[in-house]
Amino acid sequence: MLGDVINHFAGIAPGSPLARLREQRPETLRHAQGSFQALLEPDDPGGVSREEREAIALRVATLERFPDVADFHRDRLRQLGAQGDRVAAIEQFPDGGDVPARLAAILRHTDLLTTSSRSGSPEAIARLRQAGLSAQDIVTISQLIAYMSYEIRMVALLRAMGGRR
Repeated sequence: MLGDVINHFAGIAPGSPLARLREQRPETLRHAQGSFQALLEPDDPGGVSREEREAIALRVATLERFPDVADFHRDRLRQLGAQGDRVAAIEQFPDGGDVPARLAAILRHTDLLTTSSRSGSPEAIARLRQAGLSAQDIVTISQLIAYMSYEIRMVALLRAMGGRR
């Protein structure tokens, strides 16, 4: 496991000015890293599998055009046993090949919230329910999408502050 995932992707070295700036809000560091662990590395994934969680993370990173974050989640997805054709289908969804109906529903929801977060609707939730997801699963998925969007935006901001793209 990485130390601080946001520092890792932003290329922030320990003791650097940006690291010191982030350390001024230790609760923010703690909560962001805790969210990463709770959403992507939970002790008990409940009704949303680790593979589904990594698929969501990969899809958000792909949509946001963040290749190093996508690479990270692609590798983690493969470590969980996803084959190359499944990984490609996730990245190129909906045009990249077949995925199971449940995963397709999750990816449609991921695309919806990532590209137009205000487009969530009772109909979108109903499609997830029809795919067999519980209310708790839907909350988990939505939290993960929101976290990934936050992480990527923080990394972009910190990179810009550090003169990196």
